[in-house]
Amino acid sequence: MKNILLLTDFSENSINALQYALKLFRGTSNNFFVLHVEVANTFLTDDLMVSGNKSIYDSLIKKSKNKLKELVDGLEEKFKNESFNFEMLIDHDVFVDSVNQVVASKDIDLIVMGTNGVTGAKEVIFGSNTINVIRKVTCPTLVIPEDYEYASPNEILLPLDLNDSTNGNAFADLMTFAKTHCEKLHLLRVKPNDEVLPEEQKDIEYIETHLSGFDYEYHVVSNTPLDHVVNSYIQTHSIDLIALLVQKESLFERFFTGSSTTEISKKLKVPLLVFHV
Repeated sequence: MKNILLLTDFSENSINALQYALKLFRGTSNNFFVLHVEVANTFLTDDLMVSGNKSIYDSLIKKSKNKLKELVDGLEEKFKNESFNFEMLIDHDVFVDSVNQVVASKDIDLIVMGTNGVTGAKEVIFGSNTINVIRKVTCPTLVIPEDYEYASPNEILLPLDLNDSTNGNAFADLMTFAKTHCEKLHLLRVKPNDEVLPEEQKDIEYIETHLSGFDYEYHVVSNTPLDHVVNSYIQTHSIDLIALLVQKESLFERFFTGSSTTEISKKLKVPLLVFHV
């Protein structure tokens, strides 16, 4: 049984992400912690200014609690035939601090959230909450793009950075997820030149040992920007989910905020699963 943290701001985007998670884990027994975080300065500038004679509880807590209860009640009804346990959590703190506290106190195995971004010219841009959770919360995180319709993650794409190792805990965690939920893993070792990397030399031996009996493809691509490789591969293969092995901020920064890879975050159309090294 896993402990899964579902983050919501009550937007359609976040609710869609919650529904993805529940559909993904159908047929299993899991504890779902549904967390809504209110930002303190929002209270001071908005709610408290118009609260009048209402108590702080009525103006700040009760409203959010009722909305969260309505949301969770709906999820429980929709998935009443599943072995799911739900717990509602409301916090008034810095968003990432709140998430980190829940991850620690509830022994969370996976965080699920929407992109909380804005849409412009049909491009989804990751919002600050999503970016900060991936950067600052050391817990596997599954991010669902806006308006993404659930599809079983049968085929997963894993781009490998210069220093990413397939012989580590993060890759082992990915393989546990893959063997449970998907049918095929696509591995892309992306490098800036034709020089043979130390990790590249280790890949084949390790992959042949630990992916025995599991369907996979392995490719090495050089002299091509990461965003071009990923976008081209997704267009020519039936990829349902992208996975990343994040070493601190290195790969993440290049994948989402580097000058050559910003386009990936704008055009990401499938869920993203991040494991921290």
